[in-house]
Amino acid sequence: MSQAFWHEWRKGNTISTPRGDVVHLDLRHLGEKKLHERLPFICELAKAYVGVDPVKEPIPVRPTAHYTMGGIETDQNCESRVKGLFAVGECSSVGLHGANRLGSNSLAELVVFGRLAGEQAMERAATAGTANSAALDAQVADIEQRLKNLVNQEGNENWSKIRDEMGLSMEEGCGIYRTPELMQKTLDKLAELQERFKRVRISDTSSVFNTDLLYTIELGHGLNVAECMAHSALARKESRGAHQRLDEGCTERDDVNFLKHTLAFRDADGTTRLEYSDVKITTLPPAKRVYGGEAEAADKKEKANG
Repeated sequence: MSQAFWHEWRKGNTISTPRGDVVHLDLRHLGEKKLHERLPFICELAKAYVGVDPVKEPIPVRPTAHYTMGGIETDQNCESRVKGLFAVGECSSVGLHGANRLGSNSLAELVVFGRLAGEQAMERAATAGTANSAALDAQVADIEQRLKNLVNQEGNENWSKIRDEMGLSMEEGCGIYRTPELMQKTLDKLAELQERFKRVRISDTSSVFNTDLLYTIELGHGLNVAECMAHSALARKESRGAHQRLDEGCTERDDVNFLKHTLAFRDADGTTRLEYSDVKITTLPPAKRVYGGEAEAADKKEKANG
């Protein structure tokens, strides 16, 4: 649906609104009874966020970023490269989703790997030795100093404006369809935003419930992650899962050169370094995802071949 929206948007068939270009999702044929029985949450969201009653009028919808399939690299026990540090959920990458997460699989990820991570962390804690207090104190002091520098930073930039520009640029360059030109444009924009971030002024200097500081910290991390994503996408010269390119020679999956995980690192000087790791295939090899008539034909062919 997201890809269909993109094509209609390029043709000029979408509707402009203050929230961006949309298409209309018409559920009126379902009737009030079925809508309230089967889709009550959708009805609530439509009324709360766009003032629309789905029983009486279409809902304006548009694609948006929904899930981050990458994350902190972990092993099958949810442990990261930092021994004793476990990660689970959307912040982690245990290898469950591949290049495109199936709907509701995030719930299974949390239930299964959430329990596993907790159990493994308990076992690790039970056998952990004495902490290196001096090293921990040094790290705490370093973080406190960085926070102090951020609070005292002088400039005229606002975190909210930079965050909005980052989102728009990522949507343009690393959205539904990608081209080298747009991805490079996004990388250039992110480099500009990184420089502007150094001039963000935090107006709230309180030490309690300081959302101004919190959102600024999150923005700094967000810019770093965005650069890693954009560099990774530009380097992956193929189309796979949610990564779809339009440039010649990159519209199909390339298992010879890119059947591998991308590992992105931020070096001390702020540059992004990419490495790769092998994909471990056990039972099911990668296959083309097809829909509609093509899917029916593929299913018939598979059944005919036994």
